[in-house]
Amino acid sequence: MAEVIVRQATTQGEMAALRALRLSVFVEEQGVPEALEIDGLDALAYHAVACVEDAIIGTGRLLVLPGGDALIGRMAIQSDVRRIGIGANVLKFLEDAASKMGASGVIVHAQTYVTEFYLRNGYNSEGGPFEEAGIEHVLMRKSFK
Repeated sequence: MAEVIVRQATTQGEMAALRALRLSVFVEEQGVPEALEIDGLDALAYHAVACVEDAIIGTGRLLVLPGGDALIGRMAIQSDVRRIGIGANVLKFLEDAASKMGASGVIVHAQTYVTEFYLRNGYNSEGGPFEEAGIEHVLMRKSFK
C-alpha cells in the first residue's frame, strides 16, 4: 500500500468523501439509521481524513465540549484496510488536535467490540455499557498530562 497521510479535511470534496465512508461503515455495515449518522454537529467539528493518494480510507471527527474535554467520534476505516494501524493514526492525529485546542483530555463513546483498541491507545473505561444508535457502547477517557 502507498503511504497513508492523515490530515484535516478542508474541502467540500473531502467532506463528501468522508461522509460517504461513514455511511458505508455505519449505515450499510452496522445498520445505524442514516438520520442518526448525519447530524448537525459535522458543521461544528474538526474532521480528520486518512488518505492514500487521493482516496479517503479513514476518518474521524473532534468536537470540543464545554468543560475542557473533547469528544472524538465517527471513527471509520474502509473495510479492506482495517487492523493495520490506520485507526490508531487517525486517533493520534485527533488527540494532538484536541491538545492544541486546549482540551484537558478526550472522550469516546466506543462500541464495545473495539474497547481493546482504545485501551491499547491509553484510554480508560468509565461506567457501564449503554446503547447508542442501537449498538452497545462504553464511555472511555484519555487525560492529557
